[in-house]
Amino acid sequence: MADQYEVSKAGAAALGIPSLRWEELPEGPVVVLLDQTRLPAEEAELVCTDVPALVQAIRTLAVRGAPLLGIAGAYGVALAAARGFDVDEAAESLAHARPTAVNLGYGVRRAAAAYRAAAGRGAGARAAAAALAEARALHAEDIEAGARMAEQGLGLLGELLPGGGHRILTHCNTGALVSGGEGTAFAVVRAVHRAGELRRLWVDETRPLLQGARLTAYEAARAGMAYSVLADGAAGSLFAAGEVDAVLIGADRIAADGSVANKIGSYPLAVLARYHHVPFVVVAPTTTVDLETEQGADIEVEQRPGSEVTELSLPPGGGSGAGSGAVIAVAPLGAQAYNPAFDVTPPELVTAIVTEAGVVSPVTRDGLARMCSTSRWSKSRSGNGMMAE
Repeated sequence: MADQYEVSKAGAAALGIPSLRWEELPEGPVVVLLDQTRLPAEEAELVCTDVPALVQAIRTLAVRGAPLLGIAGAYGVALAAARGFDVDEAAESLAHARPTAVNLGYGVRRAAAAYRAAAGRGAGARAAAAALAEARALHAEDIEAGARMAEQGLGLLGELLPGGGHRILTHCNTGALVSGGEGTAFAVVRAVHRAGELRRLWVDETRPLLQGARLTAYEAARAGMAYSVLADGAAGSLFAAGEVDAVLIGADRIAADGSVANKIGSYPLAVLARYHHVPFVVVAPTTTVDLETEQGADIEVEQRPGSEVTELSLPPGGGSGAGSGAVIAVAPLGAQAYNPAFDVTPPELVTAIVTEAGVVSPVTRDGLARMCSTSRWSKSRSGNGMMAE
């Protein structure tokens, strides 16, 4: 039976299928994912019965997005514990499935710590239950954080852009597909839309795997928003034409100095926004703030396979003809490709960072540390990330 924290009511309404859920089957518990590689053509679920399957889903971006990766990592530890696998080995594998998103390791550490604490007091079943309870708690916290970020972001835009009628440019996907609730930056967009103040959402197609065109447009269409998809390289012409009032993006890791790692193409948007005097706003939970990473240059940037640039892959079941699931070459055979998944935006180009705990503007090391220290989160003793008090 699914638990109450697997997706909020708002998140469930935003998606046809929950992005992630824990399910108890007769043959044992499983983690069930909405396979995001098949969207928007098909809403299909991926059932993970063990940690290697979940790790593969993370690496292939079947499940993705900083907050949801943290939740998936925590449930992965709970899955290993419940099925009697080596929890330490599972935690190590999960934590290193993708290097840039700090939430993944954070979620893994929380569930693993709960498991070890309970294991020291007795039976393995109790320890497995403790890991699952911690995963559920993290899931619930993410739902709450999303709602608070939406509220904070809506208020900030009201201050920065009085009068409404906002034309917002967003990059990658930051909605219900990346969280237990309504997401991060897209949750703010949704709040603007509900308030009747969204004139147009500009959706960058976004590499890798066109996560804006496939996923953000999917969520925008379900929400009934006025939106347009554009090639990443077309954003400059929109700024030049005065068609962008604000840029809203998410983050996969925020360093202690306020540098923001986000999907590749975010940094050029920040430069464009600064030149055209347009607010550039980052929306992310405090779990994405990594005070152990001193500066942006210290963030490890994931390098994706070059084939994602040199080939076009059609998802299985994504079309009605024989071409479904096919691979089409879009560059000469043997062409070399540069395909980083993320870039890093320096804090001086960021107008504000919006979290569930408050807004940091201007973005400074002291301001970010102060916001984290006065929130419900405190610095983890176990490494990168934040730990709930």
